[in-house]
Amino acid sequence: MKNKATFTVGSVCILLFVLIAVFAPLLAPCDPNEMVDASYCRPSAEHILGTNDIGQDIFSELIYGTRYSLLIGFLTALISGGIALIVGVTAGWFGGVLDRLLMNLTTFVITVPYYPLVILLAALTKGGLLTMAMILGTTSWPEMARVIRAQTRKIRQNEYITSIRAMGAGSLYIMVRHILPELSLFVLYRLILRFRSAIIAESSLSFLGLGSATAKSWGAILFYAQNKNAFLTNSWAWWVIPPGVSILILVFSLFLVSYSMEEKAAPRMNTLSGRRGA
Repeated sequence: MKNKATFTVGSVCILLFVLIAVFAPLLAPCDPNEMVDASYCRPSAEHILGTNDIGQDIFSELIYGTRYSLLIGFLTALISGGIALIVGVTAGWFGGVLDRLLMNLTTFVITVPYYPLVILLAALTKGGLLTMAMILGTTSWPEMARVIRAQTRKIRQNEYITSIRAMGAGSLYIMVRHILPELSLFVLYRLILRFRSAIIAESSLSFLGLGSATAKSWGAILFYAQNKNAFLTNSWAWWVIPPGVSILILVFSLFLVSYSMEEKAAPRMNTLSGRRGA
């Protein structure tokens, strides 16, 4: 890895966010959906970040927002990576008509403008966590699939793969026991990038009012802060900055981890492939 310290710092920060998400019910002083005090209370010992326009504790919202953002990132990466693996490995291994059909599908999805498509789908559904993850995951897999296909074709030509096939090993066995392990580092690297992008995308969509109206996410906090004119009052200091800084720290931590892995993952990447949703 380029820098073990970079990887360590990023990993520790991510671990802290994970712990906050897991123990959110214990760390949050109040129920984030409960009206606990008057509106627009300033930060105090009772409410560290004050209250919002309807008297909900902002610090509790921030804590639970960590859980939502991590789940969005994880589910999106899982969906996107799963589709990319299935399409890429299948196309690269079997080739022929199946390869052409899958790559035509991939090319079609790539040609559809990513952000307008995501915004349109989010505006039509305005669903919850799973719906948002499905939208982000099912629209961001083509680039990864193309690279996985190219690497699968290269692995297929290796002598040891030819020997295993000559010994009677089936396609499923080879793909699971040999191709997937070869692809593991690159896939992990891309999943981290997708995780990071999903957090940014969800926060952006929620800030635009295209997320779930009831979800406690960092983007939703920013949306309501902006909608209730927090930027025109002193409340922006405790209502806007904390979720914004949280997004920044988490995204930067994921960047540090992916950057530290890039040296080993980069040789596995197809330089001819375009970027999409990264």
